[in-house]
Amino acid sequence: MIKKDKVKHFDFAKRPNDPCFLMSVAKHVISYPDLKKRNLKLTKINMETVEGPYLLLVTHSSMVDFNIMLKATHPHKVNNVMTLEGFNTYTEPLMRSLGVLGTRKFISDMHLVKNIKYCIEKLGNIFVLFPEARYSLDGCTSYLPDSIGKMARILKVPVVVLRIHGNFVTCPQWNKINKKTYVEAEMIQIVDAEEIKTLSTREINKRIKENFQYDDFKWQFENKIRIDHPHRAKGLHSLLYKCPACLAESQMDSEGTILWCGNCKKSWEMDEYGQLHGEDGHTEFKHIPDWSNWERECVRKEIEEGTYYFEDEVRVETLPGSLKFYKQGMGKLIQTPEETKVICKYYGEDYELVRSAKSLESMHIEYDYLGRGDCVDISIPDDSFWCYLSKRDAITKISFATEEMHKLALKKGKKE
Repeated sequence: MIKKDKVKHFDFAKRPNDPCFLMSVAKHVISYPDLKKRNLKLTKINMETVEGPYLLLVTHSSMVDFNIMLKATHPHKVNNVMTLEGFNTYTEPLMRSLGVLGTRKFISDMHLVKNIKYCIEKLGNIFVLFPEARYSLDGCTSYLPDSIGKMARILKVPVVVLRIHGNFVTCPQWNKINKKTYVEAEMIQIVDAEEIKTLSTREINKRIKENFQYDDFKWQFENKIRIDHPHRAKGLHSLLYKCPACLAESQMDSEGTILWCGNCKKSWEMDEYGQLHGEDGHTEFKHIPDWSNWERECVRKEIEEGTYYFEDEVRVETLPGSLKFYKQGMGKLIQTPEETKVICKYYGEDYELVRSAKSLESMHIEYDYLGRGDCVDISIPDDSFWCYLSKRDAITKISFATEEMHKLALKKGKKE
C-alpha cells in the first residue's frame, strides 16, 4: 500500500491553457461523423447580439453533448470543466492541452471560479459548464444549484443555454448502447451583456431553470422518434428499481424490450417510442419519468418520516489525482436522513468520511462503471472516494435520497 504522503494530488490551482488551433480542429473532426449520422438540427435564438466571451450552460445526457457543444460554438475557442475520472480516462496532458479544467463533483472549489474568470477575462474564450454536474438519470432536468446564478454575476458576461434533445433516449446511462438516432438542440441567450450588470442572482437562476427544462422521453414520443433497437429496455431496471404493483425494491430486471418484477412477476414492454405497457393490460406508469418521480416521492416520504436508512459493504477506491485509482479495500457506506458516511481504510489507516445532508447537494453515481460495478463517488477537497456497492440496483435510490435530504436540510435551516 502506497503511503498517503507519496500520493500525487491534482493541481487545481494551475492556470488553464488556451486551446491550441490544431487541437480545436481535431475536436471538430472527431465530432463531425457522429453528428452527421444523427442529422443534428441546431437552432440559435437571440444569439445575434452576443459579442465576446460568454458563459454557456449545457444540458447533460451523454458524451455526445460535447460534440453538439463544439458544433454550436464553432469556430470560437472554448474552455470547459471535466471531473477527474475524465482526466484519468483521456490523460491529463491531453485534457490540459484542450483547455479543460479539472474539478471534483459537489464540493466548493474556489480555484475553479478563479480559473473560469481567467478563461473569460484573460483568454477571451467561451466558457462551457454542464451545471447538472452529472448525466441525467431519466432524461429530465437534474438538480441545478443556485450557485450558478451567483457565478454568472461574478463573471459579468452574457449567459447562454444549449438545450439538447435526443441524446438521452439514444444512449441512456443505464443502457450504453449508442443507437445513433436523430438529435436537435436550441442555443438561447437568456441574459445579455447589459442585463448581467443589473439582474439579481435570484432572477438569473429563475431564467436558467426555466430554460433548462427538458424531458427526452416526452420529446421522443411527441416527435415520433422511432427507436426499434431489440435491446432498448436492457438496464431499465437500474432506474426503475421499485415495483409499483407490489412495492418490492431491487427485485426488478430487464432484457430486450421487457421490464419485469422478480417478486410479483408483473412485466411491462417498452415500445419503439419509449412508452411502457403493462402486459397484464394495466399500466401504472406509461411515461418512464413518471415512474422515477414516484420513486423519488417514496424516498422523500421515508426521509421526512425519519425511516430512511441505507448501509452496504462497499469496495473503496480513491482518486486523488488524474493518474490512477488507489484500492483501499472493503468499507461501509451508510446513509441516514442527516448524513452520508464512508468508513474504510485510507492508505492503511482507519478513516471516516462524513458529508452532512446540508453540504452534499447531489450524488455522482455510475451504472456499472467501466464494467466494474455500480458505484457512487463522494469527494473531499483533495480526494474522491469511489464506492462499489454489493447490493444490486441501489444507486438510483441513493441519488434521489441525497438530493431530497439536502432540500429538507436547507428547508430546516431557513426555518431555524
